[in-house]
Amino acid sequence: MTLDNILWLAGDGATAAVVALLVGRHIFRTFPIFTSYLVWSLISDAAAFTTQHFYSANFLKVFLVLLITDSLFQFGVLVELLWSVLRPIRASLPRWSLFAVAALIVIVGAIVWPLATGPGHVNSPLANRLLFHVYETFAILRILFFLLLAGCSQLLSIGWRDRELQIATGLGFYSLVSLAVWMNHAGQTYGPQYHLLDQIVAVSYVCSLAYWGVCFATKEAERREFTPQMQSLLLAMAGTARSTRIALAESAADKSRDRRD
Repeated sequence: MTLDNILWLAGDGATAAVVALLVGRHIFRTFPIFTSYLVWSLISDAAAFTTQHFYSANFLKVFLVLLITDSLFQFGVLVELLWSVLRPIRASLPRWSLFAVAALIVIVGAIVWPLATGPGHVNSPLANRLLFHVYETFAILRILFFLLLAGCSQLLSIGWRDRELQIATGLGFYSLVSLAVWMNHAGQTYGPQYHLLDQIVAVSYVCSLAYWGVCFATKEAERREFTPQMQSLLLAMAGTARSTRIALAESAADKSRDRRD
């Protein structure tokens, strides 16, 4: 059996084990999108393996579709994690706050998108450039998300025993390795060293899965409440956004009445 096949089986086996922990310990109730994302990873791996070995001529097209679907799941995971971080004050937030969280991640992604370019891809086929762009954009988003949670952990009253930071840490580690490899690939030609780096990415993913397995097998720390100062700040931001939205709606209504008059 080749090393590629060993890593493939190790990744799928570890993914299945993590899914079993998420379901068995009822963690999936808090993180249904993250759980679905890992299940999707198993399905996409099977689809990629089948395409590569039996329909190799269509592999790039299929891989691009799988990557875009994978990225949509990752977007959902980031929204779910950030929404879970706000759990202590969610009952006090406006109903549209979840959409605001999603919009914030979209805005950050839009800022990252034009920056997610690397040397050596300018003259690549459009499909390759799109694949690289999508992959790198979400890798940067995952890294930024991890840095945000880790850097603001005291303000957000979360620690390494909280599921949100545990999930973000696994995603951040894997993303750092994969982003470094993809940037290195930009100046490489295909060969043994090129493929070795891809295998390092696979190893980093297995390590993240192993880390999640250890974390999810232990009891989660009881979630702490935000400090009064942080609660006031977040609620004030939500109130300001609500006031701005109402003012814009009233202004639009006034203009519409003026035109009718």
